[in-house]
Amino acid sequence: MADIPLIRNFDAGAVFAFRNRRPIRVEEFLGEVRRLADLLPDRRYVVNLCSDRYQFAVGFCAALLRRQVNLLPPNATLDLLKRLSLEYPSVYCLSDGAVQPLEMFLYRQPAEGSSATGSIPRIPADQIAIIGFTSGSTGQPMPHPNSWGALTKSGKAEFEHLGIAAHGNMSVLGTVPPQHMYGLEFTVLMVLQGGLALHAGRPFFPSDICAELQALPRPRGLVTTPVHLRVLLAEASELPAVDFLLCATAPLSPQLAIEAEARFAAPLHEIYGCTEAGQIAARRPAQGQEWRTLPGVSLYADERGTWAKGGHVEKEVLLADVIELRDRNTFLLHGRTADLINIAGKRTSLAHLNFHLNSIEGVRDGAFVMPEEDDGTVTRLMAFVVAPGLASETIMSALRERIDPAFLPRPLCLVETLPRNETGKLPRGAVDELVTRLAAKVG
Repeated sequence: MADIPLIRNFDAGAVFAFRNRRPIRVEEFLGEVRRLADLLPDRRYVVNLCSDRYQFAVGFCAALLRRQVNLLPPNATLDLLKRLSLEYPSVYCLSDGAVQPLEMFLYRQPAEGSSATGSIPRIPADQIAIIGFTSGSTGQPMPHPNSWGALTKSGKAEFEHLGIAAHGNMSVLGTVPPQHMYGLEFTVLMVLQGGLALHAGRPFFPSDICAELQALPRPRGLVTTPVHLRVLLAEASELPAVDFLLCATAPLSPQLAIEAEARFAAPLHEIYGCTEAGQIAARRPAQGQEWRTLPGVSLYADERGTWAKGGHVEKEVLLADVIELRDRNTFLLHGRTADLINIAGKRTSLAHLNFHLNSIEGVRDGAFVMPEEDDGTVTRLMAFVVAPGLASETIMSALRERIDPAFLPRPLCLVETLPRNETGKLPRGAVDELVTRLAAKVG
C-alpha cells in the first residue's frame, strides 16, 4: 500500500498550534517530532498521557515515525494501566509531567524551538497507528486497532463533509482529551490532515474556555461534549463568536443545539461514532434529527443489528445502537442496544429518558440508571440529577408530562455532580458505585 504524508495542506510558515497563546509554526512542529522520535525508547507500544495537546500531537507523530503503536485506554487508572502492561509487555508511558506506574519517558520541551529539515515524513498506510479501547461504560474495555490509512481517511472525510475546508486555516480548541477517539480525530488528526491549527490546552472552567477562544484568531472552532456545552451556556454570560461547533459522546437535545447556535453565532454539528469504527455520521440537530454518514461509509441491517462499512471503516462493524435506517446513508438513532428497557410490557431506552430529563429547564445534568434485580429483571428505574435550586418533586412533575408513568424514577436523587469521565460519559463502574452508596444511605 502507498505511504501517506504525516501532515497535509500546510503552507510554508503556517501556524500549526497555539501554545500559551504563542503561535508554533509547522516547521517547528516537524522539527520537534523528529527530535522526540530520536529520543524515544525502543519499544513496540506507547501510552501517550501528555496533557498538553501540542505535546500529545508531537508524541503521537514521533511514535508513528518509530513504528510504535499508540494505545488509547479509556482512562489512566492504576488498575487499567497495570493490565495494559501485562497484555502489552513492551509498553511504556509518554508523559509531560505526572508520574505513571508504567515505565515512563518524560517529555521535556527543548529550550528553543527546533526547525525541520528535509521532506515531510510519510507513513505506510497499512501501519497500525493506534489501538483504541472502548469506554467500558457497559463492561470491560475492548481493543480495536486502526491503521494510519484508515485514520487519515477519517480525518479527510470529516474535513470535507462538515465544510471546515471553507473556513481556511481554522484554529481548533477542544474541551475533550486527545486520548479519546473523538478528541484524537477532531483535535489532532483533522488538524494534521486539514492544515488547521490546534489549541494546546484543554480549559475546563467556562470563563477559561471563553478567554482562550477569544484569544484565538478567526476563523476558530470549538470541539466539545453536551455536558461541557450545557455548563458553558448556563454559566457564561457572554460567549465569543466562533465559526464552527462540534459536539459528541452523548445525545444532544435540539433545545441545547439551538441555544448554542444562537449564542455562539455558528452552526453546531453533532458527531456519531464509536471506538470500533471511528466517527461515521454527522447531523445538525438544530435543523433535524436525521444522521448522514461520512463520505464512503454506508449502513445495512440484518438479524444481528446494524452494520457500518466502507470509507475509512476497514472492516464491517456491528454497531451497538438501535438504529432506524432511512436508506444506506441516513438514519435515526434510538439509543444503545444495551440500554433498552422493558417494564410492565412497555419499551423505551435510557437515551430517550435521559433526553427528556435533561430537557427540563434548570437541570444541569441527569442520568437514568437501570439497576438489575437478583434474577436479572428490571422492575424500577432510578435517576440522579444535578439541578441547583430545583426540588425533586418539581423535576418529577415535569417528567410526568414527558414520559410514561412506568418509567418514572423511584427514587430520583439530587446530587452535586455526576461521576462523568473526561469525555462526559458515565462508566458503568461509577454508576454502580452511585447505586451502592444510595442503597447504603437508605439502609
